Amino acid sequence: MNSNATRSPGAVTSAPLGRVAGWCYDHRWRVLVIWILAVIAVIGVAQSFGSRFNDNFTGGNAPSQQAANLLAARFPRQSGDTADVVLHSAAGPLTSPAGAAVIGKLTDALRPLATVTAVRSPLAADGRDQLSRDQRTGFIVVQFNAVAADLPGSAVSRVVTVARSFARPGLQVAVGGAPVENVVSAAPGSSEGFGITAAVIIMLLAFGSVVAMGLPIITALVGVGLGFGVVDAASHVLTVPTFGPELMAMIGLGVGIDYALFIVTSYRAALADGTPRDAVISALSTAGRAVLFAGCTVVIALLGLFVVGLPFMDGLATSTILAVLLVLAGALTLLPALLGFTGTAIDRLHIPGLLARPSGRTGFWVRWSETVQRRPVLCGLSALAVLVVLAIPLLSMRLAFSDAGNDPPSLTTRQAYDLLAQGFGAGFNGPLIVAAKVPASATASVAALDGRLRSVAGVASVTPAQLNPARDAALIVVYPAASPESAQTAALVRRLRDDVIPAATRGTGITAYVGGETAAGVDASAFLASRLPWVIGLVIGLSFVLLLVVFRSVLIPVKAAVMNLLSMGAAYGVIVAVFQWGWLADVFGVTRTSPIDPWIPMMMFTIVFGLSMDYEVFLLSRIQAEWLRTGDNTRAVTAGLASTARVITAAAAIMVCVFGSFVVKDPLHILNVFGLGLATAIFVDATVVRMVLVPSVMQLLGEANWWLPGRLGARRPGRETGPPAVISH
Repeated sequence: MNSNATRSPGAVTSAPLGRVAGWCYDHRWRVLVIWILAVIAVIGVAQSFGSRFNDNFTGGNAPSQQAANLLAARFPRQSGDTADVVLHSAAGPLTSPAGAAVIGKLTDALRPLATVTAVRSPLAADGRDQLSRDQRTGFIVVQFNAVAADLPGSAVSRVVTVARSFARPGLQVAVGGAPVENVVSAAPGSSEGFGITAAVIIMLLAFGSVVAMGLPIITALVGVGLGFGVVDAASHVLTVPTFGPELMAMIGLGVGIDYALFIVTSYRAALADGTPRDAVISALSTAGRAVLFAGCTVVIALLGLFVVGLPFMDGLATSTILAVLLVLAGALTLLPALLGFTGTAIDRLHIPGLLARPSGRTGFWVRWSETVQRRPVLCGLSALAVLVVLAIPLLSMRLAFSDAGNDPPSLTTRQAYDLLAQGFGAGFNGPLIVAAKVPASATASVAALDGRLRSVAGVASVTPAQLNPARDAALIVVYPAASPESAQTAALVRRLRDDVIPAATRGTGITAYVGGETAAGVDASAFLASRLPWVIGLVIGLSFVLLLVVFRSVLIPVKAAVMNLLSMGAAYGVIVAVFQWGWLADVFGVTRTSPIDPWIPMMMFTIVFGLSMDYEVFLLSRIQAEWLRTGDNTRAVTAGLASTARVITAAAAIMVCVFGSFVVKDPLHILNVFGLGLATAIFVDATVVRMVLVPSVMQLLGEANWWLPGRLGARRPGRETGPPAVISH
């Protein structure tokens, strides 16, 4: 349906985004139908083919991977992952006739199930380590024919269903292990709904209109809805963790609402001077350009994750990039179409007293900026002190994959973890697999290795060594005394590899590797920690070049990099203090302290750096435009801060609420940590950094802000061309 609105000859249609806006406005019915059909088709296809998410955090040629390769070659029936069916009897010992009968029936029911190659009972001769001292807790080891990432979810779910069907009053049955972690998930939390509700309130306060508030919400929800289907499809070709969809929704909602907010704000301002069609074109030519630049900045930052070289990081990066691109496409195409339907009714259903459009030339933000600029040293040092204090806990950050002890109590994986920890010790939740190549002349030395492992401090139990049929390989299961995520277990893995095993096998010809899920987590954590500086360096380097080109200044990119690092340091410090130290645990619902998952700082850095660059460009481009017009740095800083502070504050508040909702409303521990980190970083960046530190530093630097050596620095006051336009509000 084409618009009948009169086209103003002054409409800005020369810009590419302006032409896109005009087409989407004129063909709004077609655009709306295309988006609806795309969402229905993608989600329908995703539902038909399902998803294949998996929490495989390994990769490369680490010792744990070499152990897995050796098992696959010489212990093919034991090369897959295992699950533990944990039983706890309150009525009496499991060795009683009644308990033994249940265990016998349960093992018989598990053996014929698909993908199960072996079932080891705690009552068998080789299962004595699977029964607690009081004989009230025991676990059945279920051996699968593949690693967790390659197992059909339906087959693992069938094992869980069969095992839990044996539970009865007085007998608790729970199932844990890597395969189960992949298929058992917590009921969806109300995070998205909580975040959207908060965003609705903030935008009602910002716009004063129900219609204006609703458009960014609709646009973001459509983009995220399409994103769920795309991420499901991507999980068939990429390693996407089980929390990938929720992570995608978190980022998609935050940036999607923000991007649409900027465009709707610009549209409302332009509507006063022209027709709805002209206002749409103007909004996309100005705010749309800034939004496109912002989205590309986030994507460029996320591309830094591909240098890590781990499949699951590629999957997370791809999922997040897709989310950003989809909500960006919605803001640049669907939103202009929706504005075509809205027209001059954008302020309909307004809230009395909230509809005023402040000019940004007077009022609170002007007074605030002038106050900061009158005392730049005091304000700057105060802001710096806040950031440094918040960042102090970062110095004690410990990176390690969190274990099932952090799962919601309602999950069978958490119940199995707790039962094993109570009956045997937390280390039984993360056994170490020692796989060894054994020369024909050294089979007798395997027993010596087994005995040496039993005497190591930090080892709770060791199963008898098993030789394969060819007797050229051995398998020993070592149960640590501490939990899988603990520093003691990581130290034990290193000690076994560096000292114990080399000493025990010296001169025997035996080559042994320490593997298993826990050891793989230790290897992946070390690898990610080593890659983090590379990712940080790459992202900072790319952003430096980008800002150098946009603003033709050396000091502005340096200032941006330093301040963004300070914001990230503060965010890292907060998540360490809360989740690793346990500060304010009751406030944030932390029931158990734990290390920080090693992918979180890396992912946080790329996302926050990209988002903070958005705010940096929105603010600095307005400051630069004023400086080019007047040549007065003090006036430019005041005008830039005053004209952008309200919209930046509203946008940041929305992101803080969306990200923060995953702290209080999501049952997944890793999303609690990630949500708090993002919310803290955005809050600090939009307040302490953007509203205090930036104007303080720019006031102190004066005209040096815009210095660039040689002819490259030729842009001087009086020339108003340059960086992406932003919205004055």
